[in-house]
Amino acid sequence: MNFQEENAMDVAGKIEQSLCAILPIGAVEAHGPHLPLGTDNLLAERLARLLANRTNSFVLPTLPYGQVWSLQNFPGSINVSNEALIRMLYDIGESLVRQGFRIFAMLNGHLGNAPALKDAARLLYRDYPELKVYYFFYPGSKETIAKVRDTPSSHASYFHACELETSYMLYLAEEHVDMSRAVNDPPTIDLEADCTPTPWETFTSTAVLGDATLATKEKGQQIIESTLQTMTAIIANAKQRILLEREP
Repeated sequence: MNFQEENAMDVAGKIEQSLCAILPIGAVEAHGPHLPLGTDNLLAERLARLLANRTNSFVLPTLPYGQVWSLQNFPGSINVSNEALIRMLYDIGESLVRQGFRIFAMLNGHLGNAPALKDAARLLYRDYPELKVYYFFYPGSKETIAKVRDTPSSHASYFHACELETSYMLYLAEEHVDMSRAVNDPPTIDLEADCTPTPWETFTSTAVLGDATLATKEKGQQIIESTLQTMTAIIANAKQRILLEREP
């Protein structure tokens, strides 16, 4: 269900039935020569729609800007601070709980947003414990990734415009991918980069962290389906707990 298309006279009853709002959160940043600047927005939005359909949840309008400090010097990147992102997410969560939602799922398409999402969730937990807040970033996909990927990761936690993310795009938003421009450009990322602020232009000129030429729609489908199953189960279980608590 698309929240912004609802009518104010009808939506309250639907919120009571649904209980869950899903917020796609992305970013605008460089994604190599073969993917658009809004890759993270597209992935978060389309994944959110699939999850909403499986869980009878509302999809909120996409929050399209994120914390992209590491890539802020690349052409096209737009960066917002963690503080601004935390404030926005907290205010959205506060509005949701006042409207009657009891589950707020922040579906993140950009790893750089993760610290802000976690902090916002903690603040909402402190002030509105009746609201269950999730911060999802492809949960439950680790084992499937290990099975389908053909190249090792360039970093323990980063993946970007590479075999993985390009495969996600081929499955969820293929019309925005130009595989004729995909490159194989795995960087060497020094351990120091995990211990001090390190702009990505110090180790990549393309913002591609791996071999995008090996991406396939089939790989994307397997990984996305695995994380959808995980998120669906989490939300379904949360709804069940809420309904049981409401029983007299």
